[in-house]
Parts: sequence; C-alpha cells; structure tokens
Amino acid sequence: MDDISIKMLSDEKYHADILIEGLPGVGQVGKLVAEHMIEELGAVKIAEITSIFFPPQVIIDENGVTRLTRNEVYVVNKDDRSIAFLTGDVQSGSAEGHYLLADAYLDIAESLGVKQIYALGGYGTGHLQEEIQVFGAVNAPELKESAENAGVVFSTDEPGGGIFGASGLILAFGAERGMEGMCLMGETSGYIVDPKSAHAVLRVLSSLIGLDIDATKLEERATEMEAIVEKIREHESAKAAEQLNYIG
Repeated sequence: MDDISIKMLSDEKYHADILIEGLPGVGQVGKLVAEHMIEELGAVKIAEITSIFFPPQVIIDENGVTRLTRNEVYVVNKDDRSIAFLTGDVQSGSAEGHYLLADAYLDIAESLGVKQIYALGGYGTGHLQEEIQVFGAVNAPELKESAENAGVVFSTDEPGGGIFGASGLILAFGAERGMEGMCLMGETSGYIVDPKSAHAVLRVLSSLIGLDIDATKLEERATEMEAIVEKIREHESAKAAEQLNYIG
C-alpha cells in the first residue's frame, strides 16, 4: 500500500473554482456542513483517498461489511459556481501525515483549478453555547473585510494555539500555490456532535460564496440536539446543587 493513495473514480475532466474542506474535528462541525451541502446540492463523488497515516481501523457498514477508512472528494456545479468538497472518515494520526496529506489534498485541488479554499471546523470552548459565534482566519489580509461583512469574528486571542490539522495546513500551503484561503470555526462545547454550530457556519459560508443552501435538515438536527443539551444542563445544575448542599 502506498503512503497516500488517491483513487479517481472517473476519467471525466472535472473543474472547481472553490474547495470546501470539512473533515472530522471538534464537534464534527466542518464535516456536518460539508456533508449537508453535498446532499443538498447533489454533488458527485470523484475521488477516494486512503493512507497509512490514517488510524489503523476499518469502518463497518450497516450490513456488517468492513472497508478501509478514507476521505473523499465531491464536485458540483450550481448557479454558475463550481465547488469541490473534501470530507470523510478521519484525519491523520501523526504530524508527518498531516503535512503530507495536506499537500496531497492540494494536489487534487490544483488539478481541479481551485482558486479559493474554505476550511471549516469547530472552535472548542469547553462549555455549552447559547449563541454561536463563527471565528475566522485568512491566508491573505485582503480577505478579512469580506469575511467580517459576512459575520465572521476575528480576535487576537481566538483560537488560542492556532489551527490544528488539515484546516490550517491547507490554508498555509494553499497560499504558496496562489489559492486564497479562509477558515471558518463555529463555537462548540466540544462535548457533542454540534449541528447548531454547523448551522451557524453554513449561514456564514452561504453568504460568502453567494449560494442559498436549504438548512432545514441541519435545523431539525440542531433542535433534536438542543433537547439533549437541555438534559445535560439540568443534570449539571442538579449536580451543582448537590455539591452545594453537601458543602453546607
């Protein structure tokens, strides 16, 4: 097996001006957005990526059949916009793999003609969020104004420690290849899969790329998750009350 294997699923020549990256991460925020857009827009899968840098595990489907973990590339043309999506099962399990895979992802993007990159993810706060902010980072100063106009928050303190994994590296390496790049990070507790945060990121992204994406399914998932979150809050409140009674 090669270190990184890219399997193209068709001989057809595809093109995309925009790459949207939504690999697994904090709260699965980026992955939720990418998969939602793929479904809503009817994007077609054109490539599968496997690698020895992925964790040593297999995925088991609903029929009990196993397959290697993989990431995937999809493309779609919608309202005069050509968009590629990068999503999938996992990110690298090593620092070396993160760098090499980011380079491989950009090789695919470059072959498609990508000029703009939107990397999506979650920003873990460690606590449950009532209102969701979308933090941002750009790989060129001139991109900041349009992001702020779409509602992106830029802060010298956030995210602390920078951006880990593919979302950060493809921005840095993309700049070296002449690709404009922006990372959108929805606030999330980090405890749960967070469709509410994903909905906030989707709203900002839709504004930036000028596409109206039906968010109904994400909203429904967010409502369902809110019921779970409310139970968590109730449990935390009850636990805090017990501790106070014990101290008293």
